[in-house]
Amino acid sequence: MAIITSKDLDLFYGEKQALNQINIEFYEKEITALIGPSGCGKSTFLRTLNRMNDLIPGVTINGEVQFNGQDIYGSSMDVVMLRKQMGMVFQQPNPFPFSIYDNVTYGLRLQQQTYTKEELDQIVEESLKAAAVWDDVKDKLNKSALSLSGGQQQRVCIARVLAVKPDVILLDEPTSALDPVSSGKIEEMLYDLKEDYTMIMVTHNMPQASRISDRTAFFLNGDLIEYAPTKEIFLNPKKIETENYITGKFG
Repeated sequence: MAIITSKDLDLFYGEKQALNQINIEFYEKEITALIGPSGCGKSTFLRTLNRMNDLIPGVTINGEVQFNGQDIYGSSMDVVMLRKQMGMVFQQPNPFPFSIYDNVTYGLRLQQQTYTKEELDQIVEESLKAAAVWDDVKDKLNKSALSLSGGQQQRVCIARVLAVKPDVILLDEPTSALDPVSSGKIEEMLYDLKEDYTMIMVTHNMPQASRISDRTAFFLNGDLIEYAPTKEIFLNPKKIETENYITGKFG
């Protein structure tokens, strides 16, 4: 069942069109990889899904994005709630300059709901375990998150997203700033999280996309060129542009 649907989506930065009539559906509890060369529109598209582009001056968006049947660009949409339901993980780890514990509970403290210390402790432990970093940090929860390695910082940032229990996790090249060992740990973690979350991930890493995603969308010059199950995209692409990109003839 589709959880997110984009219909005839256009996006302009001023007069420059960055996305052209994007039509795509994303399905529950799957990982979808968005691939394509730099500047092709994949990160721009990712940011349309939780309205992060609203923060950029001069952006115009036409078309429709539906999330659970509701138009997210409609006047009745609560953008704060939308961004809670669609958590975002960025390319560079971006922990806040305070403790690991306070990083994970940050989003919870912004909510109207009041939590007991015991409830927060449980959420922190569950979130860090789900992000596969609990064993690394359980004895230093009160230490600064900035003291951790890059891979650990990124997993704490993922735990921060998980703590508010989103429906969807948006990932913008989450491993590109990390070493291969840290990247591998995050890939394994994302694959495990698929049981509970829908994930949409921008990546330049073709082996990564082929390993962990269920579906792959190929973007080029603001157009969605091809979208299909990942095995089909990598083994039997329908479009010559997709084949040329996958095989490294351009990129």
